[in-house]
Amino acid sequence: MKVIVAGGTGLIGKALTESLIKDGHEVIVLSRSAAPPAGFPPEARFVKWDGKSPDGWAHLVDETDALVNLAGANLSAGRWTAKHKEVILSSRVNAGKAFVQAIKQASNPPAVLIQASGIGFYGVENPTLLDENTPPGRDFLASISKEWEASTQAVETQGVRRVILRSCVVLSTKGGALGLIVLPFRLFVGGPLGKGDQWFSWVHIEDEVRAIRFLIENPAANGPFNISAQPVTNDEFARTVGKVKHRPAFFRVPAFVLRLVLGEMSTMVLDGQRASAGKLTDLGFHFQYEDIESALKDLL
Repeated sequence: MKVIVAGGTGLIGKALTESLIKDGHEVIVLSRSAAPPAGFPPEARFVKWDGKSPDGWAHLVDETDALVNLAGANLSAGRWTAKHKEVILSSRVNAGKAFVQAIKQASNPPAVLIQASGIGFYGVENPTLLDENTPPGRDFLASISKEWEASTQAVETQGVRRVILRSCVVLSTKGGALGLIVLPFRLFVGGPLGKGDQWFSWVHIEDEVRAIRFLIENPAANGPFNISAQPVTNDEFARTVGKVKHRPAFFRVPAFVLRLVLGEMSTMVLDGQRASAGKLTDLGFHFQYEDIESALKDLL
């Protein structure tokens, strides 16, 4: 199988590329640099692109089985100023439109496009268990997710199966949020964030990659899928980190401190969503790390 991955140098993209290459598949990584970063699998083929057009790589689509669009500016790269919000949105929408253009130019389109999104789609005003039929929210992350998903909708008219990944927090020791979350526990000052009763939806990096590959390879997979193991409250997550690390977990960080430091971005840790992956498991997928303790024991 030949797969094109945009955003392939990020946490999820790199893990997916490594998994595919390990199993003998060919991976083309679209990157702003034509040279792979240090530690990247040498078997991956890098193709330079500008993040907003199909120039220089559209011809490769005819030879490809699957496209994976994970491209987008890091949500946690800085405070959500008006300028940074525009970068977050434009990087996602422009990449999606580039994929649509590339597929339109193809005489033999790929079978499937995997389009990244997030459970932020549902907003923070949804207190119930969230499935793929839950309507979108109205906050910044929800609006970004809606436009991100819509950016590639046109490929469906080209006969391409489209799968939307509504991912949650991906736990990994190679990047992402886990290192920052665990640091206070290493210093014996760990604990819940804010009230602690907010939901925390998460997934182990191995299950995230396994889910993406499952959705690529399963022709019955179509539309949005929540990628989330069993959600826990922030209190429960903190207690479990403390248990696994043999550290105290009662130094609560007040919400006002997080809002002062992070600004609007604090919603990512103070407001949670409780996502259900029932649609994914009903299709036959099984999480290797379904509960938070088994996941943290493996990672930490």
